[in-house]
Amino acid sequence: MVALQIALRYLFSKKKHSGVNIISLVSACGIAVATMAMVVVLSVFNGFTELAMSRLGMLDPQIKIVPIQGKTIAEADSLAEAIAALPQIAAATPTLEERALAVIEERQMPVRLKGVDFAAYGNVSDIDATIIAGGGATDLPDGFSPAVFSVGAASQLKIYPGYDQRVDIYMPRRKGSLNPANPAASFRSAMLQPAAVFRVDQTEYDTDFMFIPLECARTLLDYTTESSAIEAAISPESTESEAIAAVRNAIGTDYDVKGRLRQQAASYKMIGVEKWITFMLLGFILVIASFNVISTLSMLILEKEDNIATLSSIGAPNGLIRRIFAIQGWLISIAGGLAGAAVGVALCLVQQWFGIVRLGGDHNAMSITVYPVKVEGSDLLVVATLVIIVGALTSMVATRIKSSR
Repeated sequence: MVALQIALRYLFSKKKHSGVNIISLVSACGIAVATMAMVVVLSVFNGFTELAMSRLGMLDPQIKIVPIQGKTIAEADSLAEAIAALPQIAAATPTLEERALAVIEERQMPVRLKGVDFAAYGNVSDIDATIIAGGGATDLPDGFSPAVFSVGAASQLKIYPGYDQRVDIYMPRRKGSLNPANPAASFRSAMLQPAAVFRVDQTEYDTDFMFIPLECARTLLDYTTESSAIEAAISPESTESEAIAAVRNAIGTDYDVKGRLRQQAASYKMIGVEKWITFMLLGFILVIASFNVISTLSMLILEKEDNIATLSSIGAPNGLIRRIFAIQGWLISIAGGLAGAAVGVALCLVQQWFGIVRLGGDHNAMSITVYPVKVEGSDLLVVATLVIIVGALTSMVATRIKSSR
């Protein structure tokens, strides 16, 4: 307590040499700038993470049930009905996903095909909110099925909803053998007509994705009641953990029940890794900025030589004197960290409310035009802990180096 009181007095008292005050201010400003940068950068990563979650959530179901072994779920229709009957589940529908080749006139491209029940799929996803063209009811020619294309697939294939365009889908036969005399017989095909185009501003979906009716997908793959997954929506009265537990208890251990985060674990993990690697780099900058505390304490020790001699003459041990200057350096770090955190939070809130810093590019073709930010208390706690630890260690090292005085 005595060391803290003396250190506080040294921190706020007027110095004989103005250079000591200037060096102290420079040290605090360096720590403040590094702390502000960490708060801002972490908040920007939080903003992009939240944006990615909201965008992916438009097509990702709240719960997805997939087989642990194999690619398909047998009797998926009846299993989906059993899951939908649970009180924790609002709706459930089977889906079937596979790769295929889309051909229209002389243009072709490989696509990710997903068969869904259009009447029920809107209950487990926000696909209707992603439609940017088409979507209205149309009369289809005999033998044609409707298809919803991603903006990337529609652009590459030059597809325009509302026009009578024929898109052929080809998929290798799952059963049977290859006939060298007639290779075309080794493929199953279906005739589609573009009904709508969607965009979620995520490369994973916007590049080569398309939806077709579930029965059409099953016909292409020689399936009857099978599906590659069952997608479900959670009841408003239940939480995700409660719904997942209820589904697992109902269907047993042969299936993996995934929440929304687990469905995109790789994407979220990548964002998290980038976030904390950037935090580590900024942490090194904070350590370098904290080295200024050594210069500050060196000048302060020279400034207070008379006081040190007085304290020693009245019996103050060397450990107490070292603690005084260690706390002095630590207080400088704390002051700089608090100032930097306050400025960083203020900048993030201003950006969040007013969107001052904008993204580059054509804003007419972008879904967002400003950098998204989100301040989280856990990030502020991590930054504060790092500032305290770095400040304490730097001050201890500085006082040990100068203890001979």
